Amino acid sequence: MSAVSLLGSGCVYRINIQQGNFLNQSAVDTVKEGMTRSQVRYLLGTPMVADSFDKGRWDYIYYLKKGRSRHVDSRRVTVYFDGDKVARLDKPTDEEAAKQDASAAKIKNGRIY
Repeated sequence: MSAVSLLGSGCVYRINIQQGNFLNQSAVDTVKEGMTRSQVRYLLGTPMVADSFDKGRWDYIYYLKKGRSRHVDSRRVTVYFDGDKVARLDKPTDEEAAKQDASAAKIKNGRIY
């Protein structure tokens, strides 16, 4: 009986886990200081986390784990507002963004297991 359970455990289907907003780097690069909240929402979508204690901060978080893969693709962009205008933006560097895009492409194409 234990041999059957051992053999069967290797055949378990693992679903892809995707959470948050997928952020296209070109859209993130378009966000500039002085833009309004509605312009940011148009470019990046509704924030994953809108801080209820700090109305001047929006967090965009993306997480993807494909099936049995131990590799996780994650991104985080934080937009800070002063009133209704963008004051600053915390985002990955161009080098980090390029690595994340390459990683996401591999996961999307099913090449990471």
